[in-house]
Amino acid sequence: RNAIGQRVHQLVPGLEPLGKLLTRATLERQTFGVELKIPSPRRDGGDLDLNVRISHAEIDGEPLLLIELADSTQRHHLDRESALIDQHGVSRRMLRQLAHEIRNPLGGLRGAAQLLERELPDNSELTEFTQVIVNEADRLAGLVETLLGPVGPANMQAANIHEVLEHVATLVTSALPALELVRDYDPSLPDVVMDKNQLNQAMLNLVNNAAQATDGTGRVVIRTRIRNHVMLHQQMHRTVVSIEIEDDGPGVPPDIADTLFYPLVTGRTEGTGLGLPLAQDLVNRHGGLIEYDSIPGQTIFTVLLPIGGTD
Repeated sequence: RNAIGQRVHQLVPGLEPLGKLLTRATLERQTFGVELKIPSPRRDGGDLDLNVRISHAEIDGEPLLLIELADSTQRHHLDRESALIDQHGVSRRMLRQLAHEIRNPLGGLRGAAQLLERELPDNSELTEFTQVIVNEADRLAGLVETLLGPVGPANMQAANIHEVLEHVATLVTSALPALELVRDYDPSLPDVVMDKNQLNQAMLNLVNNAAQATDGTGRVVIRTRIRNHVMLHQQMHRTVVSIEIEDDGPGVPPDIADTLFYPLVTGRTEGTGLGLPLAQDLVNRHGGLIEYDSIPGQTIFTVLLPIGGTD
């Protein structure tokens, strides 16, 4: 009764864009559709993705508009998760192929430099150059190991995720003392079964990326929460731990937004483009997933780790 006489697109926040479409549907007596994102009435403070269909109708000869609202949030989430999982699979194959192509000639390069050094006279100044070759070959070998990620079985144990995050925070703030790092922890989080070394590396990559996005002088927030009934890898999990890494940097460049988790994709000139693919791989090994949302001034990478059973 309170809605009678009011404009429907003014009753719900976020439906304002429907105003012109309603007028057009009335005048042209045609069906129109649009996708909208509106603030969710739920307590989680998220958004709802809506498919809106406006069509002309008549009841007892009286012209009316039929407005149909379909919640497509879950479908969009599944589509995005599927895209991230596909990216992870492609990136793993790319990383392995790249590592293979680098490793083979690298061994030959290093061995040739060592043989050449043996042929040089003692105290020859040229040994300085052969050592440069050997050292650079070793550096590239380390990079290859980073590409491949950890080998062998994971050391899975129950631990508090805040221990990992505090270790990472200490490392980052020691290297970047001008950074404003804010902790927003939920102290009630249960332990997570994890390989601490692997998650240390994943979180360090994410926090470092956030810090570097602000040139080391901005604001980074590490936020932990519990989420219920979350879809991960096409399974509904009753409980997951959510770890958000938020920064106030310029945001992800639009031209790499859809390929951000592919190897060698980076928005920074000094970046390698290996940190995010490796972090995604390490989190995937724990049955989790990394998602992100980015606008200028606010970029949030969210790590989701399952801790409860599946529905």
